[in-house]
Amino acid sequence: MNKRACFTSTKDEWNTPKSFYEKLHKEFNFDFDPCPENNNFDGLKIEWGKRNYVNPPYSNWQEWVKKGYEEHKKGKIVVFLLASRTDTKAFHEIIIPYASEIRFIKGRLKFGGSKFGAPFPSMVVIFGSVE
Repeated sequence: MNKRACFTSTKDEWNTPKSFYEKLHKEFNFDFDPCPENNNFDGLKIEWGKRNYVNPPYSNWQEWVKKGYEEHKKGKIVVFLLASRTDTKAFHEIIIPYASEIRFIKGRLKFGGSKFGAPFPSMVVIFGSVE
């Protein structure tokens, strides 16, 4: 068995399952997505909204987490949907010490357009809280 295949994919972007997003949106009332599907801007280089939903490209998710943390320090709420990579530097140096909450997702999400569950576990990482 190729163990590496269990945690990798040739696909970089995974569309959030609609019902999963809707539950988070109901809770956080998002006003901005810095990396939407088919965007025409670089979300790493612009100012974000007050309540942000972020499902970043998985090839450079650490850069998005750094940017999200910087936006959070400006008083913003940032909610990430990420692959659960608890062994990474970003997880230990940014997420654990600064996230308000980490929610591990039971099972594997079935991302938009996919026939099967993701090849990786997922987590929701929240910087900030709803007042």
